[in-house]
Amino acid sequence: MEKQISCGEEDGSGEKGLLHTWRGYSYSTTPERLLLSRPVLQAALGARHGVLLVEGGQVYSFGELPWKQNQPSSVVTEPILEAVLSEQRVVFVAAGFAHSGVVTEDGGVHMWGENAHGQCGLSGLSFIPNPTPVGVLDPEATPPQTVKILEVACGDQHTLALSAKHEVWAWGSGCQLGLNTSTFPVWKPQKVEHLAGRHVLQVACGAAHSLALVRCLLPPQEPRKPQDKCGQCHQLLYTMTDKEDHVIISDGHHCPLGVELDCSETRSASEGSPDQSSRGKQGKSSPTEPVTSMPSQIPKSPSTPPPESTPASEPQNQVPASSQEPVEPAIEDSAELDGPTTNGEVCVEAAETSTPELDSCRATGGKSSPYPDEQAVKAYLKRLSDHALAEHTTKTPSTLHSAQLSSDHADHFTSDPLIPVAQSVTPMGSALNNLVVSCASAVGERVVSTYEALSLRKVIGYWVPGEGRERVEERLRLEEPMQGKKSSSLGDIREEEAELSRRLSLPGLLSQVSPRLLRRTSRPRARAIPLAAGGIPEADAHLPSLQTEVWSWGCGQEGQLGHGDLLSRPQPVCVKSLNGKEVLRVAAGAHHSLALTAQSQVFSWGCNASGQLGHMETPITLPHLTKLSDGIRVWDIGAGQQHTLLLADGDCIQPILYYSGQQVKEVMEQTEEEEQTAEYTQQPVLLPFCMNLGYVSSVCAGGRTCAALTDRNVMGFIASLHELAAAERKYYCKLSSINGLLLQPLLKLDSLSSALGQSSAGLLQNLIGRLGRLSQLTGQNSASLTSFLQRSRDIRGLVILDDAHLFLDTYTEYCSAVGDLLVMGGFQALVKPCHDVFGKGAEVIQKLSECSEEGLPLADVLAHLFYLPIKHLHEYGRLLLKLATCYEVSSVDYQKLQDACAKYESMALHLKRRRKEAEYTLHFWKSFPGKMTDSLRKPSRRLICESSNKALTLQNAGRFSVNWFILFNDALVHAQFSTHHVFPLATLWVEPISEENTGIYGLKVTSPEESFTLLASSPAEKAKWLRSINQAVEQALSGLLGHDGIPPSTGVTQRADPPISRTASYTFYKDSRLKEATYEGRWVSGKPHGRGVVKWPDGRMYTGTFKNGFEDGFGDYVVPNKTLNSCDHYQGQWKDGKMHGFGTFRYASGEIYEGSFQDNMRHGHGMLRSGKLNSTSPSVFIGQWQYDKKTGYGVFDDITRGEKYMGMWLDDLRQGNGVVVTQFGLYYEGAFSSNKMMGTGVLLSEDDTTFEGDFSEDWTLNGKGVLTMPNGDYIEGSFSGVWGTGLKMSGSYYKPSLYDSDKEKAHALKLGRLAVHSEEKWKAVFLECWNRLGCDSPGQGQTTTAWDNIAVALTANRRQQRDSPELLSRSHHKTLESLEFIPQQVGPVTLEVYHTIRRYLVKACDTPLHPLGRLVETLVSVYRMTYVGVGANRRLLPQAVNEIKSYLCRIFQLVRFLFPDLPEEGGSLADPPKEKGGSDPAGKQLESPKPGCVVSSSALLLPVLLPRLYPPLFTLYALEKEKEDDVYWECVLRLNKQPDLALLAFLGVQQKFWPVTVTVHGEKQQVLSSTKDSCFASAVETLQQISTTFTPSDKLQVIQLTFEEITQEVLALLKQDFLWSMDDLFPVFLFVVLRARIRNLGSEVSLIEDLMDPCVQHGEHGIMFTTLKACYYQIQHEKIT
Repeated sequence: MEKQISCGEEDGSGEKGLLHTWRGYSYSTTPERLLLSRPVLQAALGARHGVLLVEGGQVYSFGELPWKQNQPSSVVTEPILEAVLSEQRVVFVAAGFAHSGVVTEDGGVHMWGENAHGQCGLSGLSFIPNPTPVGVLDPEATPPQTVKILEVACGDQHTLALSAKHEVWAWGSGCQLGLNTSTFPVWKPQKVEHLAGRHVLQVACGAAHSLALVRCLLPPQEPRKPQDKCGQCHQLLYTMTDKEDHVIISDGHHCPLGVELDCSETRSASEGSPDQSSRGKQGKSSPTEPVTSMPSQIPKSPSTPPPESTPASEPQNQVPASSQEPVEPAIEDSAELDGPTTNGEVCVEAAETSTPELDSCRATGGKSSPYPDEQAVKAYLKRLSDHALAEHTTKTPSTLHSAQLSSDHADHFTSDPLIPVAQSVTPMGSALNNLVVSCASAVGERVVSTYEALSLRKVIGYWVPGEGRERVEERLRLEEPMQGKKSSSLGDIREEEAELSRRLSLPGLLSQVSPRLLRRTSRPRARAIPLAAGGIPEADAHLPSLQTEVWSWGCGQEGQLGHGDLLSRPQPVCVKSLNGKEVLRVAAGAHHSLALTAQSQVFSWGCNASGQLGHMETPITLPHLTKLSDGIRVWDIGAGQQHTLLLADGDCIQPILYYSGQQVKEVMEQTEEEEQTAEYTQQPVLLPFCMNLGYVSSVCAGGRTCAALTDRNVMGFIASLHELAAAERKYYCKLSSINGLLLQPLLKLDSLSSALGQSSAGLLQNLIGRLGRLSQLTGQNSASLTSFLQRSRDIRGLVILDDAHLFLDTYTEYCSAVGDLLVMGGFQALVKPCHDVFGKGAEVIQKLSECSEEGLPLADVLAHLFYLPIKHLHEYGRLLLKLATCYEVSSVDYQKLQDACAKYESMALHLKRRRKEAEYTLHFWKSFPGKMTDSLRKPSRRLICESSNKALTLQNAGRFSVNWFILFNDALVHAQFSTHHVFPLATLWVEPISEENTGIYGLKVTSPEESFTLLASSPAEKAKWLRSINQAVEQALSGLLGHDGIPPSTGVTQRADPPISRTASYTFYKDSRLKEATYEGRWVSGKPHGRGVVKWPDGRMYTGTFKNGFEDGFGDYVVPNKTLNSCDHYQGQWKDGKMHGFGTFRYASGEIYEGSFQDNMRHGHGMLRSGKLNSTSPSVFIGQWQYDKKTGYGVFDDITRGEKYMGMWLDDLRQGNGVVVTQFGLYYEGAFSSNKMMGTGVLLSEDDTTFEGDFSEDWTLNGKGVLTMPNGDYIEGSFSGVWGTGLKMSGSYYKPSLYDSDKEKAHALKLGRLAVHSEEKWKAVFLECWNRLGCDSPGQGQTTTAWDNIAVALTANRRQQRDSPELLSRSHHKTLESLEFIPQQVGPVTLEVYHTIRRYLVKACDTPLHPLGRLVETLVSVYRMTYVGVGANRRLLPQAVNEIKSYLCRIFQLVRFLFPDLPEEGGSLADPPKEKGGSDPAGKQLESPKPGCVVSSSALLLPVLLPRLYPPLFTLYALEKEKEDDVYWECVLRLNKQPDLALLAFLGVQQKFWPVTVTVHGEKQQVLSSTKDSCFASAVETLQQISTTFTPSDKLQVIQLTFEEITQEVLALLKQDFLWSMDDLFPVFLFVVLRARIRNLGSEVSLIEDLMDPCVQHGEHGIMFTTLKACYYQIQHEKIT
């Protein structure tokens, strides 16, 4: 505050925190003001002294202070500073009868004053003169930790402290400590175990009793599952009694172990005099008498046993010795169970059950104890506690079901939306849950309320046989992780909801569920079901909880405990009658107690000798409301020895004070007798002087004194704050009275649901829920504002500023709910029930509604009443503005207040508009023809405008047709005589037609399937409709529709026109292709365009992109196939609604096609795999398709028969030339017709037996031909028969003579003539690549277009990659980036440019996203498909080599198209090659021309292509050269057995070339006759690398390096220059080749020969290669001599 107020800071002491004290209530009293230099923040009064806390954290004492030894007199008139505390910053002070306590900022406690009973927590001294620290240590922590304290409370002989963990600690003497001990005084602070685990909000101390305010809700970090077994005796809490036609679910469990003190209603049968006889008895006297139980130490929970826990069977006859107060047995009051109590019904059937039934249930429950004897119980409890200790579980709150079940029935099983209520594991529990789940549909969104109706108040002990003890233990273990969390729903509002849903849905629901069904559904399963959320989540963390309980303990002779008796309680017990009353604060006088509620009422109980309770009600042992006239709202309380002080709002601006209790005479020398007879008040009286005090912010009382803290109104700030808080309190009382006076009585009416009808009943239920949420938020806010006023006053802590959205959302939802009910005529329907309940005049409603107009219909009054909260938003705005004026305009706080004010004001206006819309809509429905109303009337639908005045007509309509256009907030309706059509707004486009030439005022309206023109009667009408439709469309799109209220800031600044492109969902109704299909996705001007999903009713579904209403781009299409119980699934490209482009089609039959489509058909290059899943034979086809048929060249691998066909197709049949190879080595090439070998062909078997001639069927010879044997003999003639069986033949047999060489030549077979020419293969693959570049046929098109297409392809793929990065690797991504730079060049290609192009091609072929890369990838896969597996037949080698050459040629054509300046094959580059020094390891430039100067397709493209095709190709070479290689290898192995020198000699290497020394492992060694594998070792190593390279040029490079290595070594040997002659070189090289031991040298040689660049053949490389080849042949024919 100091910082906020600009003026008056100098004399701050005079304005705020002024303390006035006085005694009694006579008119002559004038309060005296205690003069202090600083504002007082808090005051506490004892019997004859007081303690003050001032700003800055200093503490003053005044009054009689007998413990101060150095005082001249013990009475101090002027407050004196407690100097001991000046080092500390104090935050809280408290005063008891004759001792005081303070809490410092760091959570430490200091006490002083009288200490005879240990109330100061320091042993040994009876007086403590100055504040002394008291250590509060938690012994359970290791090492013991200091407990941080928030506040303390002091009584006569005891002190309580509230820790930061919200637990209570106590010290001093008496049973009011709540400690489990009989030895007093307790010097050391001890924890009140009975409240451990609960969230205590405040503590208060009377003379000999204690009060605690406890939050019902468990802290979120310890969610707990609602129990379904008693925590002590483990009996089931709920039982089901099976009647003939219904089930009674009862919960009257009473724990036989008797220690569930906190949940039993501890009342004695006759008040005040406990039944002494029954206390001593163990057990029970009659079956109907419930088990008695005794208050005693209760084991906290199964998880942590108390420090000195007694086994649970003993406590029944253990009474704490020291406490003399009688302890009464807890006797269950059976009346509590039978009638419909305020706590909700026990039984869930339409008819109330009778008491005897329940009694009998309870009796059985009591009788059958689950354990055979006490011993078992002890053992079991011990086992439980051991188990728990072992688990070190966190403390869960004390005994088990009491806390939740006791508070208010609304809380039982409701749950936070986030935390599901875990289903119980017992059969009973899960049956209950299943039952609830099955009801869910009927009850609608409020499953909760069913649960509440089922949720069971006390609990019947019902033992399920077979539920063994181990099982219970295991359940406890299971429960730990599955704990649900209680909701903080608003008590009574939720109560009505339960009530309502009971009326609306339960009678016909539970009563018909047969018990057998229940038993059948009771399979134990531990899965969680989330129930509908109850109320507001406590996550409004800044707001105080309203779900509180009051617990009391200590002496009760005056009834000050509030349990309805005069007994003492050694341990805290919940004051049942205050549950659900939303207590915010408790106060304790000497012998009476007060509780202040959120509704600004005060409950009081206890001693009323001086009228201090403020009422004359009996019994005083139970809480009753103090008598205050209407409109007095109390918001702070103080209790003294015999009086009560109340701070309240009245009708005036300032707060007012009320006093209740004993009058205090001015004369000090009163005797005791006089005091007894002194006058006192019957009910609270107004203190007349309160108006002079200024603005009172808090009050306190103690002894016979009263005190009030006041502020002067500086610059209106204080007044505004008070006004804000008072307004909120008043508003909350208003909401509570609407709920209590109007809704509660209405909901008790049985005929309510029938009067309202199905839909309105649901809407009313929704409205009540929303009102509950609003009401709760208001209550919490009012409590928060009150404490704000009393504490911080820093405007930044205001919840209505920080969490404005919470309020705005709640109001919006609430107003939607009211509007929906209004539109559906719900208020009209409520009129009759209201008359039934409130009589004809319904004055209650009239009064509540504050309606100024007379004679309004009741329906309007009700509507007015429910719309009252909107007014309160204006109030927020007004008050925040008022607060803002107290600040400098430039300050942040001013701005913050201004913004919030604007938000609330604009929301109020927005909701007013919404109300108007709802009323307009209701009016419209009243006049609209009835038949259509039913189908069009929806709760969230609002009318915007309609054309009943003929202002809008349909163009070209018939003369007599009636066209009525109605615009709602979600649809445009076109109504005719008896029919109407609804156009949803989300898919409606409207544009004005220009008036220039037509002269008509038209609007063109487009919807997905229709387009029509509307004519307006005037320009103004046209503008109005255009604006209305556009705004409605805009709102429908932005989600303002219906209930998703968005704060109106978006509503005010709307765009004029909604976007042409938008996301929406629509169901087609007449489009032939899309009839009844639903599309959800992007639209542009009435057509699906962009991403979307279409679902057809028959299960078909398309997900992907659209263009102008058609599928276009990439899409995913699924078609269910009922017969195969599977579905066809296509993923790929679309165009104009048809599959077009590349895609993958997975057929339901299990076949998969990957490839090109056109017009929904397979067309282009593609691969079809069949088999695997279905019974037919597996096979793969890859090749060309036309219109769904195999046509053109293709390879078909028939896996079952082990045959592969490579050839031409027509209409799915083999037709034309082709080759077949089988796994048995047969080879056929020739003509096919109608899928058969028919015509001329050549057939070879594995052993080279050959037939050339005519065929008629597969493998069937028929006609002329020549059959040649492997040895060269042949037969000419005509043959018939199947190959491999007996052939019939007639012809001539020839045995060629050895010299008849010409004849043999004539017969040498040339394979491949009848196969498909390699240029004809895979035309479709290349054509697709050309098409991708934008050319219709090879070479026809623009280079620039091609580059544009490449750029588009890459960019599109980059974008897709950005959306889903996991598709590409990092290096791939880099490749893509580098491909975005196109190598542009003009003019002739130089070597440098040539290298750039080469690098570009390498990268382009590296990624399938580039058209060239795609081409290469496809070629590689078709090549492998052809030549791997059965296709690895040596006879296919020439075709395989030619195929590669044709690839090179055709790709080169593409490259020259992209780079037109590139010279053709064999052409040379423009300028002479630049000298590239040091390119080879020897550092010596070779003289031969570099192959790089000549452009050749092989040099450019083989490095890219060959490595990928190498494995199948090399396999073919190895098979072809197998025999030669075997001969060669045998020879190599034999010769390699010789040592180096012997081999050199054998090969004829000249002596001078023999190495003398060799380097082995870095050291020189002599070459001895035995040395092996070390001469020319580096050359040998180099040559071995030939097997690791792929392309011929690389292999030639290896050979060249080998020669260079040999030369180097010889040079070193001779130490002079020399030139090789071939005679010298050849033997040395032969030595190296032998030592290199290359296994498939023959294959390597053939590969180089076949694919070598032609321009190299006659150069240096050519010669070296010839040398290697010569070595190969030499080795084969070597004869070892």
